[in-house]
Amino acid sequence: MNGEPLAYRMRPTTIDEIVGQKDIIGPHTSLYKMIKNGFVPSMLLYGEPGIGKTSIAFAIAGTTSIPFIALNATTAGKKDVEAVVDETRLTGKVILFLDEIHRFNKAQQDYLLPHVERGDIILIGATTENPFHDVNPAIRSRCGQIKQLTRLTTDNIKELLNKALKDEQKGLGKLSIKITNEQIDKISFGSNGDARKSLTLLESIVYASPRESSTYLIDDEIIQDMIGRVGVYGDKKGSNFYNLLSSLQKSIRGSDVDAALYYLAHLLETGDLVAVNRRLLVIAYEDIGLADTSIGNNVLAAVTSSERLGLPEARIPLSVAVVEMCLSSKSNSAYKALDMAINDVRNGNVGDIPKHLRDGHYAGAKDLGHVGYKYPHDFPIGTFGGWVQQDYLPTKLLGTKYYRPIEAGEEKRLAGIYKKLEQFKKENK
Repeated sequence: MNGEPLAYRMRPTTIDEIVGQKDIIGPHTSLYKMIKNGFVPSMLLYGEPGIGKTSIAFAIAGTTSIPFIALNATTAGKKDVEAVVDETRLTGKVILFLDEIHRFNKAQQDYLLPHVERGDIILIGATTENPFHDVNPAIRSRCGQIKQLTRLTTDNIKELLNKALKDEQKGLGKLSIKITNEQIDKISFGSNGDARKSLTLLESIVYASPRESSTYLIDDEIIQDMIGRVGVYGDKKGSNFYNLLSSLQKSIRGSDVDAALYYLAHLLETGDLVAVNRRLLVIAYEDIGLADTSIGNNVLAAVTSSERLGLPEARIPLSVAVVEMCLSSKSNSAYKALDMAINDVRNGNVGDIPKHLRDGHYAGAKDLGHVGYKYPHDFPIGTFGGWVQQDYLPTKLLGTKYYRPIEAGEEKRLAGIYKKLEQFKKENK
């Protein structure tokens, strides 16, 4: 009972014992075939905790005869890596499994490079962070395989739990356990695709359950108590957190209310209200923009309210804001127009400011020719206010168009005004 955890004991010993991840290392994949033929490429395994990165590495080691060394980058230092290099001098080749590889600094990663390049060290790096952001490009380039793992399915988890319940050597097969298929389903669902969590839950639930004679009677209340919050995963600074923010914005942009509320719920469960609020304000102007100019103020009011209320009450104004944004007309024309202008400025496509627009509020301005500005308010034009024909862009850029109106929502009215003014310009040239 007090030995190694069930999740550790149930690690697959060969690639044929791996549960799930068939698209990565199933019998039909090139990676599976390479390993079966005795060739192990350096690789990076990327994905959330508990979905099989470490298990795959150990299973690969168990399938080959190549010496295997496992290190964790959070605790390993240069001396540990030097010891691995020393091992290659004796054995010729070593598989190095480096968990949390993104925690190695650049110097530590660089030390590995020549040994990985020569093939003395076959590197299997595991990371919960996006390797294209957090792993040295030189290391990435030497890893022939970069595999993104996904959470296991409920069926995968059930298969794993049933194996653990039956396995007398590594699992719980020697114990008498009374558990129903429905209870296994609950544990599978409560694991949320995390294999390690599922086995840890199963072991904890078994030993927390009452016994009748020598039989453990699995109790539904204990299962529910152990499961707790099922689906929350997302370090505030981790890749998955930013994936959630991205998914929230794309769901709002795509006008999918239910998906947007799902991602909002997940983000709020991580507790980072500041990041959520910042993203919602961006969305209001980036994706709704001129199509509904009231949205910016409405979202700001919801964000301000959420900051004053704090969680969990903050969810109430934010839910209103998200639903309203989803169902609003959409336009990105304003910021796209500005980005085009910024691109011109950055690339040197600029010109002299027309003299009649330059500051004329000082003695000597007339001597410099800063004259000729026409005050639009002195030229009433219907209900618009005032307009007069004069050039505002530098001569070099006259005729340049950045703004391309979208006829959506409120912007349809604004687009009509814009087109009318463009017509006036043509008529007054």
